[in-house]
Amino acid sequence: MTHSDQRSYFFKIDTTIKRIRSFMQKGLTDNGIDLTVDQWVVLDHIKPKPGISQNDLAVDTAKDAPTVTRILDLLVEKKLVRRQMADDDRRKFNIFLTEEGEQLHTRALEVIGEIRMKSWDGLTDNDYDELVRIMNTIHKNVS
Repeated sequence: MTHSDQRSYFFKIDTTIKRIRSFMQKGLTDNGIDLTVDQWVVLDHIKPKPGISQNDLAVDTAKDAPTVTRILDLLVEKKLVRRQMADDDRRKFNIFLTEEGEQLHTRALEVIGEIRMKSWDGLTDNDYDELVRIMNTIHKNVS
């Protein structure tokens, strides 16, 4: 691999991620779902882990704590999530979806599922496995 080729994989990953995010945002907006992609990611990580701490949510979403706090502030304002003080530490909060959050998650998941299917059109399960293997190797190499 030439020096130029070594740089191009990062550019390809970066531009693909940006294009996917843009495609997802358009899908959410076109379907009347008032969420950003980042808000969707946070909602989707709360759904299977009701009561998750803000710190764990930051780790799970690979976002820094201040970013997660800002996103949660917006989701609380939209009445999609609620914070509850942790029983064991009054400085920590556990996060739950509200009924409205549950309903919006269901609607958004349908749209996101369609987007995922469209973006994967023409690719196989083996392609997915290979992509995950490659991305895991790159992740490990830079960790």
